[in-house]
Amino acid sequence: MTLKKGSPLKIIVVFVVLAIIVLIIASISKKESENVAKEIELKTSSAQDDTIRNVSVRDSIEDFGSEFLGVPYVYGGNDANGFDCSGFVFFVFNNFSIELPRSTSQFGGVGKEISIDSVKKGDLLLFLSPTRNEIGHIGIVTKPNGMETEFIHASSGKEMEVIISSLKQPNYTRRFVRAVSVIED
Repeated sequence: MTLKKGSPLKIIVVFVVLAIIVLIIASISKKESENVAKEIELKTSSAQDDTIRNVSVRDSIEDFGSEFLGVPYVYGGNDANGFDCSGFVFFVFNNFSIELPRSTSQFGGVGKEISIDSVKKGDLLLFLSPTRNEIGHIGIVTKPNGMETEFIHASSGKEMEVIISSLKQPNYTRRFVRAVSVIED
């Protein structure tokens, strides 16, 4: 059987073949767009998981450290019976498997230096010693706010315990050296 040019049967056959081709292309395109959508969803989900994980580590560091508010300052202390400043930081971060030096004098090249305006919870503030021109005190950021940032630390001052202080206090403003981050974002 031969179809003549312009015959109704030939037009129907061409139409059916074209319809099949369109359906096949649409099906492939739909599968590809579904795959792309799934890939985007996975990447977004992964990025959100990373953000949630980092935020929760930062929050968890603050929460865990806050459990020790009021614990006495003890020179050389690094447990819940008493802390010095670096012993407190060492103890808190060790609980999250983040290894840090035990002594403030060893913090010279630790972490990534960041501007005070970029600090986040869980970052570290380094201060000069009250009696020497070298790093001699350290605290953990609890409430980032530039030069009014609050931090938790074991104070050897009049309080002689783990407290929360503000960087806006003149004694800390004057002695502030730098902020560092040891948490990977």
